Amino acid sequence: MSQNEKTYSANIIENVKYSSKDSKGNQYIITADEGEIDINNSNIIFLKNVNGIIKLKNANKILISSDFGKYNTINFDTIFSQNVIINYLQNQIKGGYLDFSILRNLMIISRNVIYTDTENTLKTDVIEINIETKDAKFFMYDNNKVSIKKKK
Repeated sequence: MSQNEKTYSANIIENVKYSSKDSKGNQYIITADEGEIDINNSNIIFLKNVNGIIKLKNANKILISSDFGKYNTINFDTIFSQNVIINYLQNQIKGGYLDFSILRNLMIISRNVIYTDTENTLKTDVIEINIETKDAKFFMYDNNKVSIKKKK
C-alpha cells in the first residue's frame, strides 16, 4: 500500500430493505434510506428515514414511518423512534416511540401519543395494539385521564 492510500471500513448500507413472513401468512417489510450495522451485534441495524408495511392476511395494510429505527434481523423486532406515524384504514396514530414485535403480535406506541380517526382525536401516554386481534388498550400515567376530543 502506498503512502497516499487509506483503508476504510464501513458498516453503512444505503437503501435498506428487509422482508419477512410469519407462519400465518402475514408479511412485514421494512425500508430505510440508510442503515448502520451495530459493531457489537451484527444482527442489529440502526436505520434512518424508516418505513414499515405490515400486510396482515385477510386484512388491510398497516403503514409505519419514523425518523429512526432499530431492526433485529433475527426476530424482526423493530423499534421506531422520533416522529412515528402509523396509518391503518382511516386511523392515524402519532407518537415518539413504537416497539413492534411480530413474535408477540404487539405494537406499543408511547411518548405524546395522538390517535385520530374520522370522528375523534384522543391523547394518551401509551397505546398497546394486538396486531392479530386488533384489540387496543390505552394507558395513562399518574392517574391522568385519556383526553378525547370530538371532531365538529
